[in-house]
Amino acid sequence: MSDSSVAHLGGRLAVVHARVRRLVDRHRADDPDADDRFRGLYISEAEVDRLVASPVRPALPAGLEEDEVAWVADVESRAGADVRLRRLARAFELDDVDVELLLIALAPDVDPRFERLYAYLHDDVSRRRASTGLAVELCGAELSSPERRRLGPASALVKGGLVVVEEPERPFLTRSLRVPDRVTAHLLGDDAPDPLVGGALVTPVPAPYGDVAGMERALASGVGLVYLQEPAGGGGGGMALVAAAVTDAGRPAVFADLGRLAAGDDLMLFAADAGREARLRDATLVVGPVEVAAGRGVEAVRALASAGAPTVVLVGVTGWDPQWSTTVPLLLEAGVPTEVERRAMWRFAVNGSADPGFDPAAATEQFRLGPEQVVRAATSARLQAAAAGGRAIGAAELRAGARAQNAAGLERLARRVVPVAGWDDLVLPPHVAAQLHELTSRVRHREPVLRGWGMGSRSAAGGVKALFAGDSGTGKTLSAEVVAGSLGLDLYVIDLSTVVDKYVGETEKNLDRIFAEADRVNGVLLFDEADALFGKRSEVKDAHDRYANVEVAYLLQRMERFEGLAVLTTNLRSNLDDAFARRLDAIVDYPLPDEDDRLRLWTLHLPPSVPRSDDVDLAFLAGAFRVSGGNIRNICLTAAYLAADLSRPVAMVDLIRGTEREYRKLGHLCGEGEFGPYFELVASAAR
Repeated sequence: MSDSSVAHLGGRLAVVHARVRRLVDRHRADDPDADDRFRGLYISEAEVDRLVASPVRPALPAGLEEDEVAWVADVESRAGADVRLRRLARAFELDDVDVELLLIALAPDVDPRFERLYAYLHDDVSRRRASTGLAVELCGAELSSPERRRLGPASALVKGGLVVVEEPERPFLTRSLRVPDRVTAHLLGDDAPDPLVGGALVTPVPAPYGDVAGMERALASGVGLVYLQEPAGGGGGGMALVAAAVTDAGRPAVFADLGRLAAGDDLMLFAADAGREARLRDATLVVGPVEVAAGRGVEAVRALASAGAPTVVLVGVTGWDPQWSTTVPLLLEAGVPTEVERRAMWRFAVNGSADPGFDPAAATEQFRLGPEQVVRAATSARLQAAAAGGRAIGAAELRAGARAQNAAGLERLARRVVPVAGWDDLVLPPHVAAQLHELTSRVRHREPVLRGWGMGSRSAAGGVKALFAGDSGTGKTLSAEVVAGSLGLDLYVIDLSTVVDKYVGETEKNLDRIFAEADRVNGVLLFDEADALFGKRSEVKDAHDRYANVEVAYLLQRMERFEGLAVLTTNLRSNLDDAFARRLDAIVDYPLPDEDDRLRLWTLHLPPSVPRSDDVDLAFLAGAFRVSGGNIRNICLTAAYLAADLSRPVAMVDLIRGTEREYRKLGHLCGEGEFGPYFELVASAAR
């Protein structure tokens, strides 16, 4: 705290002390019981004499009148010094009387002598803070004067959170006045915010993308309320844009992330405290995401919109709801960063930690990250590279850092799979593998194509949707894992138990929660056995049919709005609603493997690490049994367990027995035409 502020606050409290001294004298002169030995209870007359006669700091010259005392208090301010009390009065639009009332309420928190003096004046030792009546009287006003309105609910002091009028059950003139600790601390030079506000404060990285100049002009014009809509899964882009604007304008700002608040925190109290914090700093208040407040009711958003800061900027992904505020806001949009802006953000975040020829933007094309997420991803990558021996950041570290920015909310609704399979693990016909590579390229390059080349200007949808159709075990789910792994993304398998609900409308709500969370992550959504959700709409014969059709229609609409990659798998393509065909970007049909592919699958599932007997004939197995890759995997696993139980390598007999078990699971007959020379082994096992 500066010396100027110390002198100013001390001088102003000296004025309060002088007024208390004269009021004590007046009370004594008017009190017929002044000689009562119980007067003031345990605050004796001698104690009061000592308190009113003790020197104040700074000491006052003898004989000064009250106006001269005020002059001493204001000398530093009139000399041009910047003092906190004057700055607070300007920020909260307080006049001289308001400041006097604030100082009267503040005095016991700064100088403990005022506690006992106020108790004496109240004739009650338990009342050690100024009451509204005492404060008005110390200001020289009559108790019935209009000055008491300055302590009413709509007054600058009370509405601004500078003074709290306590004990509402008491008559107005006997209610206690309290100055919040944050205000007292501010006047004493402490800038630490209240714990409720401090827990939500963030320092966004200024990102010069979008219409920064427009936001800067809006703040300079003195507009009271701004709503900045950012794209889904904004990743801090809205706050980063505001941070760039206030940095360029040289304006202070208070940034609060509502997602950091605990579920039990009072949003109404937070709004009041955050607004007061911004005014104490004469700063713009920036709060988001507004959806958190909207989830607790319209009143919570209204409280934030009217928080009282010089300018309030609300940030969210949803459109503005007129019910959120009676004040008409300035509506702005923070668009998706362009290719040039995205590259600039990655260069800034990596900041020379990668090899000179490495392009971090190209390595992370498939990720939709906001400025804050880009910085955190680069920091995470830098830590991983350091832990691996201090090497330069590479594509693997950057992608791992980008995945680490995914919100955890989707994991409560879906099973997260970290891909481990690669393209070499897929055994597919060349035309099917080519379609998967095309799908991967579509996801990786959608940003430059849709936004850089303008191909998405006529459509708001930027997501990619694919259907994998084929018999069970042909590699649909494995393909989704490989695609996700090649993109550096996690795979989220939607659990139907968290989606389907017997109550009308609940399934749609569950789906909306899934897609809303999915918009906040960089991952691949997998709807396995999708015909359970995306079945054909039928002719309406009863209420059940009507609501079933509503579910499918809603799913069609919500899927189209999804911005990520969604993969649907089905064993029966004909069961899916025809309207999906237009909305799908790729349909990949998975045939049963031919003999050559089956031989590759047998070899893949019996790698060199598996001990094998010399009698194992994979060519016979591939030619004799027309089964899918999933069946071959099950057969090999069964054979491995049979051999392990006998403590010997996998033999042909184990593979034949595994095949026989798989055939019976599938409901197939074990005929001599397929099992050939091994049929007797199967027949004897059956007997």
